[in-house]
Amino acid sequence: MENTNSTKEGLISNSILHKANTRGHANHGWLESFHTFSFAGYHNPERMNFGVLRVLNDDRVSQGMGFGKHPHDNMEIISIPLEGDLEHKDSMGNTTVIKEGDIQAMSAGTGIFHSEYNKNKDQLVKFLQIWIYPNKKNVTPRYDQITLDLKDRHNNLQQILSPNPEDEGVWIHQDAWFHIGKFDKVFSTSYQLKKAGNGIYAFVLKGDFTIGGITLNERDGLGITDTDSFNLIANSDNAEILLMEVPMKL
Repeated sequence: MENTNSTKEGLISNSILHKANTRGHANHGWLESFHTFSFAGYHNPERMNFGVLRVLNDDRVSQGMGFGKHPHDNMEIISIPLEGDLEHKDSMGNTTVIKEGDIQAMSAGTGIFHSEYNKNKDQLVKFLQIWIYPNKKNVTPRYDQITLDLKDRHNNLQQILSPNPEDEGVWIHQDAWFHIGKFDKVFSTSYQLKKAGNGIYAFVLKGDFTIGGITLNERDGLGITDTDSFNLIANSDNAEILLMEVPMKL
């Protein structure tokens, strides 16, 4: 973990770098999971959360395996499939399959049960599971799933989540915005934060990037605070990144 500072206009003022190989790791045979923040058997008091971003798990589920029915409450849960198909069932009566290009969000609220399984017989499922603390407690549980056009994230930051039901992407009970972009080598762009006081956590899905003079490689994470905008540059072809803008106060 490395703290950095930059004062150049349009870059970043304060940041914290989490290299991929410093994440928590658990291998249960059927499930291999990397934890950016403390989760289950991985506990690091310096990595409890980034603002309201509580969990960022990078999961691989073996063929025919999955998570049995288990409960959640008062948490916004976002799943982003990266490869393969994941079947979801919940106590609200939903039975769905999510795949690459889909975004799933659940407001656990007063309480839900759900399960997630890889029903494929010939490939792993790879997906991100993200937990966000809500800004409202004990809401009525809800489920949301959409399919986005992957072409819209080529050399562009495609919005996949917001606080507003009428905006692009899914929505949650929090002043958070998520974007995914997939870029050609040397393509550069900037990100303007949506709300003053928010921070942003950048997570590299594929390839290499530079953000504010900081080099990031695949599965590295960078938390950025105290800025209203920053620049990013792709250092490899098909470089893909997830940006999660979240409130910093719990």
